[in-house]
Amino acid sequence: MTSTTTVQDIYQAIRDVPDFPKPGIMFKDITPLLLDPGHGTDALEMHRDAVGPGDRVLIVDDVLATGGTAEAAAKLVRAHGGHVVGFTFLIELDFLKGRERLRSERVEALLHYA
Repeated sequence: MTSTTTVQDIYQAIRDVPDFPKPGIMFKDITPLLLDPGHGTDALEMHRDAVGPGDRVLIVDDVLATGGTAEAAAKLVRAHGGHVVGFTFLIELDFLKGRERLRSERVEALLHYA
């Protein structure tokens, strides 16, 4: 991480899109952050530094599809000495069988689509 990047810099890199997807909603667009190689990398570094040896981590995501993203997140947590205690999702696309990739972990989803 560059020594000059701060959390405030990361906040400022995120663009507000008013009234999206409907009036009264302020959508937070992270595209500008992802397009800036320095800030994007620094944001990932800051997040990664939040997990340490022995930490217990519950991975929360919006959608469980094939399980690839969740599996990668678990590998990252373990690589830094953390212990994955489970996954929770808003939506699980059951027909893609992502749960099978995460079979050694506790997996919960609120909504299921067959």
